[in-house]
Amino acid sequence: MIIEIDGYKINYKITGAGEETAVILQGWGTSLDLYDSVAKDLSDAMRVVQLDLPGFGGSDEPREPWNVDAYADFFCRFLDALGIRKTSLIGHSYGGRIIIRLAARESLPFELTKIVFVDSAGIRPKRTKKQEFQVKRYKVLKKFLTAKPVHFLFPEVIDDWMSRQGSADYRNASPRMKQCMVLAVNEDLTELLGRIRQECLLIWGDQDTATPISDAEIFRRKIPGAGLAVLKGSGHYAYLEQPALFRRILRTFYGLEAIEGDDA
Repeated sequence: MIIEIDGYKINYKITGAGEETAVILQGWGTSLDLYDSVAKDLSDAMRVVQLDLPGFGGSDEPREPWNVDAYADFFCRFLDALGIRKTSLIGHSYGGRIIIRLAARESLPFELTKIVFVDSAGIRPKRTKKQEFQVKRYKVLKKFLTAKPVHFLFPEVIDDWMSRQGSADYRNASPRMKQCMVLAVNEDLTELLGRIRQECLLIWGDQDTATPISDAEIFRRKIPGAGLAVLKGSGHYAYLEQPALFRRILRTFYGLEAIEGDDA
């Protein structure tokens, strides 16, 4: 389904029904379909909303670079457009960043009941001296190579070098979304975690290299009363790698009965 908000066409879908609502906030560069299994885990007992954030999947890109706070503002308008006044939130990776920003606010236009962070982003890793040197070297090279006189002499070589810099997510992003990504990864939300007062569950893969298990420990220490479930042997997409275990944990948190076959 498509809904228009602030002139943006936003792709979303709703499965299930019931008095309770859960909204899934996606990871960077993904499409909402990647979270169908998570929606299915709950949709027998409640309404589950999935959306493509602006610039993700089938939704329009922001017209200017957005930081995490701007995405949080937009999400509030999205809920308002759907008439959602009370919901729990499930955030994977970048989606977790948005939830942190929302939950840390003094007031929200909706009631936030529960939070599930799945391999969430939000902790800015400390760079080693080697990494600091590499970043400085890259900035110097970029400034030199993109100077018009130099780029004019070797355009193809320089463009090829530029296209191979950064993470896969960064390389695959459009110019506008690259700007959004830079704003996100340079922001450390650690100090906001202590403001979260909702019942909170952390589900993490212990082999996650994008948002390592050490980040989960920081979340657990900072968020009052947060519970941590570790999926051993799983990486950044723990919910896809161990779906049955993930489902059991998620349904227990929501107070739902186990699905037949999950205990096998």
